Amino acid sequence: MTTQAVSLTVGNSAFSKIFADTATDGVWSGNIGLDTIANQNLGILIPGAPLNFYQGKYAAGVCAWRIQNAATLQVSTRGFCVKDGQTPFKPDGMMPPISVNPNDIIAFHPLAIAAAGSSACLAYVYTTKGVELFSAPANPDGASTVITTAVNGQTLGDVFFGSSVQKVCVQVQDGAKLNFVEIVDEMGGVVMTLQGGQRGTTAAAGDSNMFNLDVSGLNVPIGKGWTLKLNTTAA
Repeated sequence: MTTQAVSLTVGNSAFSKIFADTATDGVWSGNIGLDTIANQNLGILIPGAPLNFYQGKYAAGVCAWRIQNAATLQVSTRGFCVKDGQTPFKPDGMMPPISVNPNDIIAFHPLAIAAAGSSACLAYVYTTKGVELFSAPANPDGASTVITTAVNGQTLGDVFFGSSVQKVCVQVQDGAKLNFVEIVDEMGGVVMTLQGGQRGTTAAAGDSNMFNLDVSGLNVPIGKGWTLKLNTTAA
């Protein structure tokens, strides 16, 4: 399995700390960020500290992160990193304020650049039942393809049956285009299409360097057998 350098800077208006790792592509397990000075987990280093912003980066491909209680496994916040050198402008780098629990850790889930003719993709799906990261290590060009959960390989209907999708955030590998996202029912009918795009390639405000799609305010009831599909084109 391949690895890559990842890091997440978290803080507030008074301070910030960098947590880094050489992370294995395609998994959460073992990809724990330690601070670059004391080599400690988030919760050990700054318990009780308030956090409201982040700046994450990866070497190449895509990368998700989350802050998680190592004892209860509860996730307090999550997001995406950007390619090294393309620091997100302020709106993309803010998070809902949280207070660091002594058991909190920072975990990463990167994917490497896919083979020619395909794109690595990650998607956070927010529902009334919870939030899951979906993953496609090699989504083929021009084909609407089912994306499944990063941990158990479940479809949208498997994991979120009986709930409603409220928000979808998608990150496609560097330079690739997200043509559109589809929510598809058990009969193959397209319930909703969401148009995507390309991420920015500079630190200038005006483009999102983090998201190919970031849509909230949805209310799509999910049935058994439903799927989430991505249609992408590599650079």
